[in-house]
Amino acid sequence: MHRLARTGGTAELLRWLAGRAEGWAGLVGPDGTVLHAAARTTGALVPDVAGLVAEGASALTERGVQAYSVDTGAYTALLFPLGGSSPGGGDPGAPVLAVVTPRPVAAGLATLLADVVLPLSLCLQAETLERKRRRVDLAESRGREAVLHLLMTGQLSIAQQVAGALRPRLPDPVRVCVVECSGGGRDEVARVCADADGGRSWIVRCPVYARHLILVMPAEAAAPEPGAVPPDETVAARVGDCVVGVSEPVSLADTATGYRQAFHALAVARELPTRHARFGVSPDSALVVGPAGHRWADELLNPLLTHVPRRAQDPGSQELLATAASWLAFSSHATEHLKVHRNTLAARLRLIGELLGLDLHRLADQAALDLALRVRSTPAPACTPEPAQSGSPASGPSASGTSASGSPASGTSEAAGGLDAILVRPAVRDWADQQLAPVLGAEETLRTWVRCEGRIGPAAAELGISVPGARKRLTRLETVLQRSLLRPPSARYDLWLALRSRDLGAAA
Repeated sequence: MHRLARTGGTAELLRWLAGRAEGWAGLVGPDGTVLHAAARTTGALVPDVAGLVAEGASALTERGVQAYSVDTGAYTALLFPLGGSSPGGGDPGAPVLAVVTPRPVAAGLATLLADVVLPLSLCLQAETLERKRRRVDLAESRGREAVLHLLMTGQLSIAQQVAGALRPRLPDPVRVCVVECSGGGRDEVARVCADADGGRSWIVRCPVYARHLILVMPAEAAAPEPGAVPPDETVAARVGDCVVGVSEPVSLADTATGYRQAFHALAVARELPTRHARFGVSPDSALVVGPAGHRWADELLNPLLTHVPRRAQDPGSQELLATAASWLAFSSHATEHLKVHRNTLAARLRLIGELLGLDLHRLADQAALDLALRVRSTPAPACTPEPAQSGSPASGPSASGTSASGSPASGTSEAAGGLDAILVRPAVRDWADQQLAPVLGAEETLRTWVRCEGRIGPAAAELGISVPGARKRLTRLETVLQRSLLRPPSARYDLWLALRSRDLGAAA
């Protein structure tokens, strides 16, 4: 009995009791609901359990006893409440152990049932507490996920308010760390992560990738005292099948940037024997566009920022901005990130495209929107100052974005006009050269992939190679560029911007 209580719990105990009684055994709530049940044979099921329990509960209350038996023709029902230890002193809401056995009742069965009440009560309490613990864990996990979502969408003050009820406090500045675990090992890796840094990191189970953990760590945690091992390296060393990518130090308000950097570092770490990589130093494209870039971004996003929904249930501007950012980062996986149906996501994207005049099926327009959103979330003083350029055609956001022949710039929409004027800025051209330097002279695969809207199949056909061959080339490019290309968040938007900037500079 005690062995079954330790190993099998309530279900195994009831199954054992049904066998000893050669009938039916179950736990029944005060309203007659069967909570758990087991039967020796299918024919042993009793049709009117609710009636038996109602009669037994009344008798137990009126007579102040701890057990009650009811004869039902060929069967006897034995009832034992689980909620009390003294006659009449039990909890009226406690379940009742009900056992239905053929007559005559086997010798010693009543004594056995009296003995099993205590371990059965303990099993039921333990299982109830475990269910409550899981609900609490789920609520905490969802709360942490909500805080991360607020940080990723730039709603810092609300995130800090929500995080105030949880521990630890949100650090600032931070490093974002993405840990890729083996299947089913995420909970164990989360415990290792918490142990590695003393519980100072904000650990979130990624809502998009089932094998990913996201850690928002204090920035100084990645630069410990001499001789100490950083927490992210400790995790990579202690968990043999995980891969770790870490961002640069960023402010808490730039958590989204830190996540992208960590994700790119993760793509590099997969190819390293240490299974650990940190994001290489590289300026963000949003930092080099200057004040003209801010004006261009404001002009492009203005229809979305000022959008007022026609109905109360329709998404407003903030919700549409969050949808656009999530979709650009996670592609179709944005449904898991936003917790919406794919049809809802598609409808919102159509509305965003209509408001902005963009074709969001085109990589060029996706890159323009991604840049505009990142520029908008970047403080203007942090950008590279606008150099004095008298008579420059790229001095403002109203530039037409046309090529030398006067036709619209290749790969851009009318709504994204003016982007070319931003991409020809010297600071942007320097940024583009830095992005493309690792693949200098070997850009064919990259250019073809970008020209094919980031789709492997058409790119492979144009290159005259197989799809697996194209995938292998892009995987090698991920290592060279130290950026993720095949899985979102992808560097394809920055690469499109860099290639476009270089082409404009060559045509000038």
